[in-house]
Parts: sequence; structure tokens; C-alpha cells
Amino acid sequence: MKICIINGPNLNLTGKREPDTYGQVGFEDFIPSLKQEFPTVEIEYFQSNVEGELINQLHRAGFDCDGIILNAGGYTHTSVAIGDAIKAISTPVIEVHMSNIWAREEFRHKSYISGVARGVIAGFGLGSYRLALISFAAG
Repeated sequence: MKICIINGPNLNLTGKREPDTYGQVGFEDFIPSLKQEFPTVEIEYFQSNVEGELINQLHRAGFDCDGIILNAGGYTHTSVAIGDAIKAISTPVIEVHMSNIWAREEFRHKSYISGVARGVIAGFGLGSYRLALISFAAG
């Protein structure tokens, strides 16, 4: 099984930025631990602060991977184009967020991804990614 984790803007600063919200571990440490925990899953990782690059990665992974775990960051609440890219691909997408977006500012309550995603996991820190992997592994 091949899963692609795609992260959007500012998630490259995880572990440094707002540790009370996003934790103190960065993806450079977290991704290797996921690979160790799920040895039978091939995990690809991609992060960009650029909307078009995220769309290009969704297009590529959408026909090459068995599942996509997407945290589009702030683009979740603004990007019709990312939602359209998900509609255009055949690979299922699980939307993840480290924080509980519904317990935060009201503008974060709207997602252009949720309606086209297989499901949404939010509020469990980096564990949100682990839960998404478990979901894909369970079928």
C-alpha cells in the first residue's frame, strides 16, 4: 500500500510554530517514526506553501497512490481549486488537521475539502495522521 501525505502552508514549521497548538515535534522526526510504525506501508511525504504545487501533487498522487492524507492548512478554508483537484482524481483523500478546527476561529469552520474527502480527522495533533493511516490500512 502506498500513501502520500500532503501538507500545506506553514506546516513546515511544525515543532517550532505555536507549540501549544501544533506540538513540539516536526515532520522531519515524525515521518520516519510513522514509517517505522507502519513498515508495510510505503509513505511519501510532500509539503508546500504554494497552492499550485499542492494541486500538482494531488494530481500526481491521485493516480499513483492508494490513499492521500491531506492537511491543506489555511487553504482548507479558502481553496475551491484544491477541492476541485480532489474531485478530479480517483484516489481517496482523508482530510486531517492537527487542531480541532471547529474549536477555533469561525472562518476555520468552513472546509472546501470535507465534502469531497472520504473523511475528516481533526484535533489529535500528529496523531491525526496516524489515525488516517490506520483507516487506510483497515480498508
